[in-house]
Parts: sequence; structure tokens; C-alpha cells
Amino acid sequence: MNASSHATEALRRRGLALAWFIVVWDVIEGVIAITAGLAAGSIALISFGIDSAIEVVAASIVIWQLSGGANARQKPALRLIAYTFFVLAAYVGFEATRDLITADKAGESLVGIVLNLVALAVMIPVAVAQRRTGQALDNPVLVAQAQETWLSNYLSISLLTGLSLNVLFGWWWADPLVALLIAAIAIHEGREALEESHNRER
Repeated sequence: MNASSHATEALRRRGLALAWFIVVWDVIEGVIAITAGLAAGSIALISFGIDSAIEVVAASIVIWQLSGGANARQKPALRLIAYTFFVLAAYVGFEATRDLITADKAGESLVGIVLNLVALAVMIPVAVAQRRTGQALDNPVLVAQAQETWLSNYLSISLLTGLSLNVLFGWWWADPLVALLIAAIAIHEGREALEESHNRER
């Protein structure tokens, strides 16, 4: 194995390690969020848990793709990643539209606030590492999943910002409006992933 092959294998292993970390992290995060949400009757916490589940699916697709080799299975993996973007967009869009129609003000329990803050502290570096690894490996599947991780980070930022704006200025609509923008971005990213899958031979 030459130096280039060694570097590629090291990047593939790093990509796998990052994907496995996301699976473990989001399973724990999702269980905590949904359990606490059901106990407190918090739709926002349950929604946070559902978002974690979508991330687990996306990371599992990356694991499946990279397990076959750095460049194997990219076409079907990109298509599957695209579908997770569309599911995320539909879910976020529905929640945001419902909040706008019902004038549901941003509200969150202490558990939810702490979960969002911890998630941002952990997942922003992970998203950066994913993107860099995917670009170095020239792997569009890993890059696409990194973007999905970023979208989840944006949702956490949106929720925390919405809480602040609602408390300071009464702008309850800020969070759902930003969420709709994130849903639109998710649709765009899903279409990009589908188009990229058409350009891949395998």
C-alpha cells in the first residue's frame, strides 16, 4: 500500500469514526429528549428527539457507504441521504407552519435548553471535521451528511434565538420563520445530493 492509499484509508477510518460517534451521540440525545418530552408533555423536546433520529439514519447511511470502501456505494448512499434531507424538510416545515398558524410561542424546558447548548458545543466541531474529511477524501456522501449535521445545528441556534427574541421583544414568530428557511435549505441540499448521485457511476 503506497502513501496515497495509506492517507485514503486513514481518512476513510476517520469518516467512519465520526459517523459512529454521531450515531451513539444522537441515540443517547434522542432517548433523553423524547423521554423528558413525554414526561413533561413538551412537543419541542419530542421534536428534538425526532431530529436526532433523522441524524442517526443519515449517519448510518455514511457508515454503510464507507464500510464498502472510500468510493464505494456512493450513488445509492447519496440518494438515501437526499431522502433524509427531504424528511427533515417536511418535518421542520410542518412544525414551523403549525407554530405560525397557531401563534405558538417558543417555549422550552430547562432540559431542552441544556440539550441544545450541549449539542451545539459537541456537534459544531463534529460537523467541521466531517466536512474537512469528506472534502479531503473527495467523498460527496460524507460532505452531504456534514451539511445535514449543520442544519441540525442551525435548528438548535434557531430555537435558542427564538426563545431570546420572544423574551426580549415578544417576537414569537422569529423561530418558526427561521425554521422555514432551514426547511427550504434542506430541500435544496436534498436536490443537490440527488443530482450528485446521478453523476456517480456507482
